[in-house]
Amino acid sequence: MKKYIGLFLILFLVSCKAKVVAIAETKVASDNIMTAEKIIENHYNNKNDFSTLYIKANAKYQDVNQSQNVTAEIKIKKDDRILISVRVLGITMAKALITPTSVQYYAKLGNKYFEGDYAGLSKWIGTDLDYYKVQNIFLGKALDDMHKGKYQVSIIDKWYKLDNNSDSLTKKAFFFEGDNFLIKKQEVTQDSLERKLQIQYPDFKKYDEMILPLSLIIDAFQKDAQTSINIDYKNVTFNEDLSFPYSVPEGYERIFIE
Repeated sequence: MKKYIGLFLILFLVSCKAKVVAIAETKVASDNIMTAEKIIENHYNNKNDFSTLYIKANAKYQDVNQSQNVTAEIKIKKDDRILISVRVLGITMAKALITPTSVQYYAKLGNKYFEGDYAGLSKWIGTDLDYYKVQNIFLGKALDDMHKGKYQVSIIDKWYKLDNNSDSLTKKAFFFEGDNFLIKKQEVTQDSLERKLQIQYPDFKKYDEMILPLSLIIDAFQKDAQTSINIDYKNVTFNEDLSFPYSVPEGYERIFIE
């Protein structure tokens, strides 16, 4: 059960019908300083023109005790809902339905289910979650609304790095490449609690509707423990009529996260 809860928390924290063009990325020259405002503007200027998105992916979950390969089906109705189905050998082992106001999921292992909001999940993970942050993870966008923060700019590993240290307990860092201003890595660190969440995007592809990650790597560190999830997008389609069926099987026990 814990394995699938972890997968959902981090997930939320080829053949294609659309024409696909691979994205070439430019590293930033050390003397090419740009203001945070301009970097953020360029990031949000990337096209994001879709109503629904279907992703079929391979995912690998790993922690200190176990490793599991699964397939994941991710359906997104933009700004409205996300349905995630996790399968092993074609059998649905877990499913989650995420909306702006609620989070629901169930897992066959242990016959458990959860219904609630983001408060308990945010506390358990150690960083604030909401629907739009979950959606942004899948879309390769910055977790936060970066128009609302104040950032210091530097160039690290030939990427623009924007640091937000306004909260003494939680530090946030965002790394952008210098051509399309795609996000390559984002980090949320709580040193006092020995916690860190890191999301990396090794590659992107350009579709008619938008630029989308080819893969993402999510690492959650807490004291001496580490949980990792690698997600590879295998099939992507846009703007189809999608259904979002979700119902908890009979006999499952509800769990609560405090």
